[in-house]
Amino acid sequence: MRKFLRVVKNLILLALLVVSGIMIYRPLREFHVVERLRYGLGGMGEQGWEEIARQEGTASSAEEYYYGQLSDDLKEVYRELYVRIMRYEDAGPVFAQVNLDDFWKVYYGVLNDHPEIFWLGASAQVSESSLTGHIVSYEFESIVPSEIRDDLREELEDAADLCVNRIDPYASDYEKIKFVYEYIIDQTEYGDAARPDSQNIQSVLLNRKSVCAGYSRAFQYILHRCGMFCTYLTGKIADGGDHGWNMVRLDGNYYFVDVTWGDPVFVNQEEGTSGDSSARGINYNYLCCTAGDLYKTHIPDERVALPPCDRDDYNYYKLNNCYFETFSYDTVYSYLMNSVWNGEESAVLKFGSREAFEQAETEMFEGKLLNDAAQYLMQINGVSRWNYRYHTDDDFYVITLYWYS
Repeated sequence: MRKFLRVVKNLILLALLVVSGIMIYRPLREFHVVERLRYGLGGMGEQGWEEIARQEGTASSAEEYYYGQLSDDLKEVYRELYVRIMRYEDAGPVFAQVNLDDFWKVYYGVLNDHPEIFWLGASAQVSESSLTGHIVSYEFESIVPSEIRDDLREELEDAADLCVNRIDPYASDYEKIKFVYEYIIDQTEYGDAARPDSQNIQSVLLNRKSVCAGYSRAFQYILHRCGMFCTYLTGKIADGGDHGWNMVRLDGNYYFVDVTWGDPVFVNQEEGTSGDSSARGINYNYLCCTAGDLYKTHIPDERVALPPCDRDDYNYYKLNNCYFETFSYDTVYSYLMNSVWNGEESAVLKFGSREAFEQAETEMFEGKLLNDAAQYLMQINGVSRWNYRYHTDDDFYVITLYWYS
């Protein structure tokens, strides 16, 4: 019955469209009246577009987070736009019924679910029926000519697989996430926002220079190729600037990841010379973090529903035994001595409260705690001088030390 009523409604709307004044101002072919009539009569819907995607070999195997939040009617629009985009139909009609606000919601949802769509920008021109208020046609912003897209797609897949193939086949899902996080940070220089591809995966995987959207979409793209859930989120940072990051799922629980803010450029740290990621100052505050941690600096878009992200099972510092719930002089002293004894170039300490963090700062930088460590370093290395530099993060209660002679 619902399908029958929908067909009748479509027929009525199409009949009104033909006789309405709107046809005086625009050519009949622009509205694809015959095709729209067939579509309405056929009642193809969401499942029909899914079948087309399967037949054309463009159906996605990735979990689509934004698609899952849409109503049934908008899921039909999503599938239609996805099929048209994958066909490289940068301009064309819209057969499913959708108003202007919902069109943008769906279009951005498609782009946010599918980082592999690298050839389109975020803007579009649309035509709206003055009679029904529905979008009847679109023209997307194209940033890559259609004739080179297939070749470029292969280059991007190969570039992503360079990362995927370096992951230990026995790695856990967390280890895969961490590897991709470090890989992108190591391979990418932050900047060059003016380039048209800075917002997509080309900037990271091919050009090695990007901004937050490029970092985050590349992270999402590679994890999708690993068969893992990852979605792209947007919002603002504390100073009001627009920003993008990710959300992943491990053992049924959700965690935030911000690869961009893992780059040392965001904590004003100098890069070291060692191959060890920690020596180069990678920031692990934003690797599988909780909402409580992320929201200290990030404000997510309220229009997107998010699940609870309150577990710290994969807190980097806890997993690496450098988390201290309270400050203990002896415990921290032993930790620093072990760092020196093991020949590590850096030592990272995260504390469970501001009080513990501030105690550690006082003892390390105003007291004798670091002097004792320095003396030990000089003794075991047979030198008369040893230096260190450090970085403190007041939001996350983290102190990072770098040893050097």
